[in-house]
Amino acid sequence: MPLRVKFVLVLAASLAWMGLSVFLSTRWLDDLSAIVGVWPAVFVIAFVAWVPGFMNAFLIGSILVDRRPPRRHVDRLPDVCVLVACYNEAANVRDTLASLARQDYMGNVEVVVIDDGSTDGTLALARECARKLSRPGLAIRVLAQPRNGGKARALNRGLAETTQELVVTVDGDSYLRPDALRKIVQRYLSDPPGTVAVAGAVLVRNSRENWLARCQEWDYFHGIAAVKRVQSMYHGTLVAQGAFSLYTRDALVQAGGWPECVGEDIVLSWALLETGARIGYCEDACLFTRVPTRLRQFARQRQRWSRGLMEAFGRHWRLLFHPRMTTLFIWWNLLFLPLDLVYTLAFLPGLVLALFGFYWIAGPMTLLVLPLAAIWNLVIFRTQKRMFQAQNLRVRRNLGGFLFYTLGYTMILQPVCVMGYAAELLRLRKSWGTK
Repeated sequence: MPLRVKFVLVLAASLAWMGLSVFLSTRWLDDLSAIVGVWPAVFVIAFVAWVPGFMNAFLIGSILVDRRPPRRHVDRLPDVCVLVACYNEAANVRDTLASLARQDYMGNVEVVVIDDGSTDGTLALARECARKLSRPGLAIRVLAQPRNGGKARALNRGLAETTQELVVTVDGDSYLRPDALRKIVQRYLSDPPGTVAVAGAVLVRNSRENWLARCQEWDYFHGIAAVKRVQSMYHGTLVAQGAFSLYTRDALVQAGGWPECVGEDIVLSWALLETGARIGYCEDACLFTRVPTRLRQFARQRQRWSRGLMEAFGRHWRLLFHPRMTTLFIWWNLLFLPLDLVYTLAFLPGLVLALFGFYWIAGPMTLLVLPLAAIWNLVIFRTQKRMFQAQNLRVRRNLGGFLFYTLGYTMILQPVCVMGYAAELLRLRKSWGTK
């Protein structure tokens, strides 16, 4: 089935589901309108039930009809450079470089570590690893920034001091599967013409540390992976994340490199999309990263992501009007702001009211979204589990983390995102921060 036909059919089915949701919620709408007025009631119910239902239906339909194109095998892969921007990663950089040294890549690899003014010994450790791990086919060198200037500046220096046509970025607190580099390059070589970047699959490495890391394991394994899979299916992954992505040098140079902002990866990705280029996703090129284990760290990270999204809209709003399938996801991201606002300022208070018997916002009708959410989780779990099994990986038993991810995670995540939007709108001081 042609891709555009799949897109139209999935879109039509999702709109039909939303239409059914609107029909079923007419009594709910009447009751809430009597309290707050018609338009406020429409706004609240739309972003509590109708829009999330449409999104879930579209994701389910797309995953079910997705057929990933096979990777093309080549005996000799092109030369590639890997940029590793580090700031105070003494506890992790040794493992990161060791995982790069174990890659089964059939071509020359140059790893360039850019130390961004670390104060904890990262520079010395990186230099030691470079001496020990370099070998024929793998050259590791270290660049030292005189002071901390931010991730974008560090990556741009690495870009300026390398020449390979393919550029891969890896975070300094990550660990790559031995086949990750080979698979992401093969995916780029196999993807449709016009592809200028490919996002790798980022998963959680430290999920056993505490409850927050355990529920983030499901966020990366379920939510983020599924959205990227669907976006790439329609030729427009919206974020080639800095943690692990491949870019063509020509595209990076044309875009002016990484912009100096808190959301450098999403702003760069949208700059590439605005040229009409395609960004893919390699679902089985796996990198495991360390996620925040403290609530304050988590909040800073997700606020940074929210601010990055607003930066992308500020610089590349014209994408809203590009005539291509991926434009749907640009509008989708635009809806995150009202979705998060309504959840934080209406639905959460509605849950409190429901505890006292007032079911104006949270009540029996809101339970109708649960079956679709359950189907969504089942579909993506089966898809991701098959991907893991193909690589001899096992999905860890993490029932507690899954229950909190499905029932309570958004109660933390969405208010934090609202704080990020507010910080950007108020033009508060920006800092890339650390994990």
